Amino acid sequence: MPRPVIACANTVSENMGIRTTGEIVTKCREGVMEFLLINHPLDCPICDQAGECRLQEFSVEHGRGGSRFVDMKVKKPKNVDIGPRVRLDDERCIMCSRCIRFMDEVADDPVLGFTQRGTHTTLTVHPGQKLDSNYSLNTVDICPVGALTSNDFRFQMRVWFLKETKSIDVNCGTGSNITIWARGNKLHRITPRQNDEVNSTWMPDSHRLNFHYIDSAARLVEPMIKADGIHMPVPWKDALAAAAKDLKVFAPGEIAIIASARMTNEELFMARALATELGTGAFTVVPRSGEADGILVSADRNPNTTGAKLVWGTQDPGAPLADIRAGVQNGSIKALLVFGEELTAEAGFSKEDLAKPAFIASIQLLAGPTADASHVLLPGAAFAEKRGSMVNVTGRLQRLNRAVEPPVDAHDDWEILRDLVAALQGASPTSGPAMIEDVFKSMAEGVAEFNGLSLSKIGDLGKPVLDTGVKIPLLENERARKAAGLING
Repeated sequence: MPRPVIACANTVSENMGIRTTGEIVTKCREGVMEFLLINHPLDCPICDQAGECRLQEFSVEHGRGGSRFVDMKVKKPKNVDIGPRVRLDDERCIMCSRCIRFMDEVADDPVLGFTQRGTHTTLTVHPGQKLDSNYSLNTVDICPVGALTSNDFRFQMRVWFLKETKSIDVNCGTGSNITIWARGNKLHRITPRQNDEVNSTWMPDSHRLNFHYIDSAARLVEPMIKADGIHMPVPWKDALAAAAKDLKVFAPGEIAIIASARMTNEELFMARALATELGTGAFTVVPRSGEADGILVSADRNPNTTGAKLVWGTQDPGAPLADIRAGVQNGSIKALLVFGEELTAEAGFSKEDLAKPAFIASIQLLAGPTADASHVLLPGAAFAEKRGSMVNVTGRLQRLNRAVEPPVDAHDDWEILRDLVAALQGASPTSGPAMIEDVFKSMAEGVAEFNGLSLSKIGDLGKPVLDTGVKIPLLENERARKAAGLING
């Protein structure tokens, strides 16, 4: 080659010799870095990107160590509100156009562009529009500097203080792979994690921001028993004993269980074991559906409907809900167990319906009408506070990992169900599975798709266990563009 070439713009061919070191390469890299930093502000100490800024890293690795630029830096718009969830500090922008391409090619909402081409080139939204797509925060993820920042995370925490935990999203059936960022016992942000078989490297804003309820004032943190219409805190042993004692009063046909397809496979397995112990065949999950967005948001708003089908051995785990609701309303169902669902929401119950059963016990995260109606109230763990597995809409078995600990007096849902079964049997809780791995092992013996697997064998990217025929639109679009040669991958 007569001159140095840019690696990302050069096609590698057979027998090509490539040098990545040498005096001319070093000088070229220093020159590029000097050019990028000519008008870049010196605000690294207050920049939200500090700690994960590629420009900082490249400056340390390839920069000159000093600037020869003595003129005034070009001033550009700062702290600009370009959308409900994203702010722009344009003076930091290095004009890589990643955000523009993402909104155009992936989110299919081309609202970003450059204006005033030249020294004063500025990133902006098109006139009369906003960066309000449900995928807008992905532009923050791919911005290599601190030009685009998240309103939710802005000035909240330095990233080097945060612990990263690999997990999965539980807001719809896609099960996007995520990284949970926490410090101490508090969640600070959620970002997408690359999995080319599930979500590529993206996720919806609505899903990534839906975690603040975990630390809300409505969070339930200790078991309670209702006495004279008032909930009183009690030890776990007393709460479980009271639930078991009251349940034994009712005939199996008078008891129903409403579980959740937001529960893990292990929790659904223990819920089925509880139904067997009670002798009831009336157990269901709450179907939850919405409109698919043609990118990543699935029409199935439950993350583990496929898992419920496999674990319970039914094609429609939500089918009994209508009959159970009718049984509560006509009085034939006198005892109700509710696990992880607010029945006055998608389940279709009214507050008047919840007043009819003689006994309600529930595992809940937040205070609400169902918690208010419960005679025994058991605080469970949120998705970021538990381990377990789920199966997404395409049939991929994936793993939840614990990022933070639940409140001191809240327990994992599978442990609560195990202890409730033991209380009904009059046995010690230690007679049941000691670890969630034991639950998975027992479950795998009865579910052919899980045979030979364990929680550790699922891995960070999951394993396909079933072909449901469902496709994820984003992945199909990316594969088509790769096949057409529009993108490399």
